Amino acid sequence: MTEPDPICPLCLRPIPAHAKQSLHHLVPKLKGGAKGPTVRLHQICHNEIHATLTEAELARDFHTVEALRAHPRLAKFFAWVARRDPAFHARSAGGRRKRR
Repeated sequence: MTEPDPICPLCLRPIPAHAKQSLHHLVPKLKGGAKGPTVRLHQICHNEIHATLTEAELARDFHTVEALRAHPRLAKFFAWVARRDPAFHARSAGGRRKRR
């Protein structure tokens, strides 16, 4: 019997073995999270996190799945991508994060 595909905790779609995927450090490695908890995500969901939030914002305010899902821009993206095929991937537009 085969194991079911893991579920992306952000968009709630299955992550098939052939889909682009990665591990996300809930606290960025550069901010002390190298040995901290990670979550498996679709690559497109991971890309959107890093296109939207800085490492400092991730470490300070968005270091849980719940906080990421509650971010207004990310919530809108996760709702949009949830309607796509589980293996769907597109490049992130990038450069949208606010620079301070």
